[in-house]
Amino acid sequence: MPRLFGFEDMAFRRVRESEAEGIRGAASRRLLKQSFEAMCDWINAEGYRTTQGNLFRPATLANVLYHPAIAGLMEDENGNLVDSGGPRLIPVEDFLAIRAMRSSSDADTQREPAREYLVTGPLGVCGLCGCTLGASPSNSGSRGHRCMPSTAQHPGGCGKVRINADLLEAYVAEHVLAELAKPEVAALIGEVREELLAEAEKLRKEAADARRRQKELGESYGTVQDLSLKAFKAADKKLAELIREKSTQARFLEQVKHVPVGDVPDLVRWWKHAPMVAKRGLLVLLLEQIAVYPAASRGSRTVDADRVALKWRSWDTASSTEAQSA
Repeated sequence: MPRLFGFEDMAFRRVRESEAEGIRGAASRRLLKQSFEAMCDWINAEGYRTTQGNLFRPATLANVLYHPAIAGLMEDENGNLVDSGGPRLIPVEDFLAIRAMRSSSDADTQREPAREYLVTGPLGVCGLCGCTLGASPSNSGSRGHRCMPSTAQHPGGCGKVRINADLLEAYVAEHVLAELAKPEVAALIGEVREELLAEAEKLRKEAADARRRQKELGESYGTVQDLSLKAFKAADKKLAELIREKSTQARFLEQVKHVPVGDVPDLVRWWKHAPMVAKRGLLVLLLEQIAVYPAASRGSRTVDADRVALKWRSWDTASSTEAQSA
C-alpha cells in the first residue's frame, strides 16, 4: 500500500515537507472553491507528483484532501474524528470545511464498478502516435480502448484511435494461443518466465535505490546551503519520474508469474476458464506491444492485421519473431 502524500511513514508521524507544501496549496485553493480539475492543473504544473510518481488526477487529490491525517486526526471505531496526536499539515477547521464541501458530484464519489480488460498498461499503444491506450467504454457502455486526446493532465495522445475491447481481445487471444501451441515455444515458457521475473527484480532494486536517494535529498534539503528550492524540486522530480518508470516496468513484467508452467493439454479450454491475471501474464510473456490503428471505416467491426499489429517478444528462437501478425 503506498504511503499518503505528505508523509514519510504509514503512521502519519513524519512529514515530508516538500509534499506538505503542495497539500497546503491545494487546500487553500479548495477553500476558494476551485474545482479538482483546476487544482490538479496547478499542482502538476508546480512539479508535484503522487507517491508513485504519477501526475495528480482529481480522484487522487480528493483522497489526499479528505484524509483526516493531514489535519492530525483519525477516525475511531465509531467513525468519529478524533485527535491522532500526529502533525497537522493544515488546520482542523480548514479540513472540516473541505470535507463539508464534498458532494455526490465530487471526483472521488463518481466511481463505476471496475471492469476488467485483457490489454492493460504499456502493452497496448496507438499505432499513429505511440501513446498508451486507455480503457474507454463506448456511449452504449461496451468495453473499449481509446487513444486519449492530449490534455494538460494527459499530454501527448492524438485521440484518433478507438477499438472495441471484445473484438481486440478475441483477435489477440487467437494469435497468442496459436503461438503458444508451437512445441518449441511451449518448451521455453518456464525459462523465459524466470528471465522476465529476474529482470523485474532488478528494476525493483533500481526503484528502491532511487527512493533512497530521494529520501536522502529530502533530509538534506535545508541543511545544504547551496541547494535552492528550485534545484531541490528539479532533483526530486527527476527521481520521482525514475521511480515511476522502474516500478511501472517491474509491475508489468511481474504479471508473468501467474502464467502456468508445464503441459497444458487444452489451451483453448484453459484460456476460457483462466483468471484474467493469468491471461495478462501470458500476453506479457509473449508480446512486447500491441499497436492499434484506425478502422478502415466508421463503425467497422473488422479486426485484422491492417488494424492490429502484434510485436512478439524475442526469445532467440525461430518461432518468436518481431512482426505484424497476419
